[in-house]
Amino acid sequence: MAEPLKNLLHPGLVKEMAAHISRAAPDFDGSRFNDLATVDMDALELMQRADQIKHALAQTLPADYPAAAAILRRALPAEDKPGLSGWALLPVNQFVSEYGLGHFDLSLALLKALTPHFTAEFGIRRFIHADQDRALAEISGWVSDDNHHVRRLASEGTRPRLPWAMRLPGLVKNPDPILPILIALLDDPEDYVRRSVANSLNDIAKDHPALVADFVERHIPGASPQRRQLLRHASRTLLKKGHEKALANFGFAAAKGVTAALTVATPVVVFGDKLGFSIDVTNGDKAPQRLMVDYAIHHVKANGTLAPKVFKWKQLDLPAGARQTITKDHAIRAITTRVYYPGTHRIEVLINGAISAAADFDLRME
Repeated sequence: MAEPLKNLLHPGLVKEMAAHISRAAPDFDGSRFNDLATVDMDALELMQRADQIKHALAQTLPADYPAAAAILRRALPAEDKPGLSGWALLPVNQFVSEYGLGHFDLSLALLKALTPHFTAEFGIRRFIHADQDRALAEISGWVSDDNHHVRRLASEGTRPRLPWAMRLPGLVKNPDPILPILIALLDDPEDYVRRSVANSLNDIAKDHPALVADFVERHIPGASPQRRQLLRHASRTLLKKGHEKALANFGFAAAKGVTAALTVATPVVVFGDKLGFSIDVTNGDKAPQRLMVDYAIHHVKANGTLAPKVFKWKQLDLPAGARQTITKDHAIRAITTRVYYPGTHRIEVLINGAISAAADFDLRME
């Protein structure tokens, strides 16, 4: 079984944090910090642990924020010494965002400095929310930074709907202010950065589908394979929903005369096993067709209703009159992002965004 997420922050890590901060500030009371940060830690979940460590920092670092920020910056790794890094910097993010708003530029500089050692995408969001114009003016300058972690922070930290983080309602309503950042990073040499740009555009597509479809239309002509992959990933929500322009941007159109016969090989699935299924796709039209085949699993929720999740499957170029069979095994096992419940689930096959076939299967929790 996978290690619980909460154990990313553990007493041993707190002890390491105390040691790194003590090296940066010999007067730091590492013992008190350790005691405060680990109270009943085993009973706390990940973000609760981060919050408790944040408060421990607030109670043991100097009350003068610039002095505290200077200590934290000295405690970061350098070429010749280890320092605060990895998940230890999650509560540092929270400390900066909670206590550093009154020192706007200093705090953004600190978050920029720590992001190569653990992303600061959570920390900068409160600054964007508090003063969007001021924050974006600074963050926009990071798109040309030599460090790819800093460049990624410019796109990831400004995502309107970043998972696990506070939403940015101003950018959800009007994402125009972050488009120049995303445009500047479209052809970044690092895939790590480009995937962040794609995820931000996909966030925007959930509220402004036409805006993203138009954005892709403008930036896809002559695109490199890397940019095209980015734009395709950015369009994934629109493609799953069968958005007409999004489909057209990648050479798809509404399927004509296409039929799909769905066969479920495992009508009863025991939790931990796989749902097996196949489809026979036939192009009954007189012209060849480019088909994007996806499938949706409608999972049973705690209240007995169904909630769909769309999964990518396969792309087909099917000649006129041709037929093709494709198969799939979909694992149904424990994951951190979903709780499974027994009962009758549903699978749907989508071809170019339209439901083409469907069937039920039963899930047993044995």
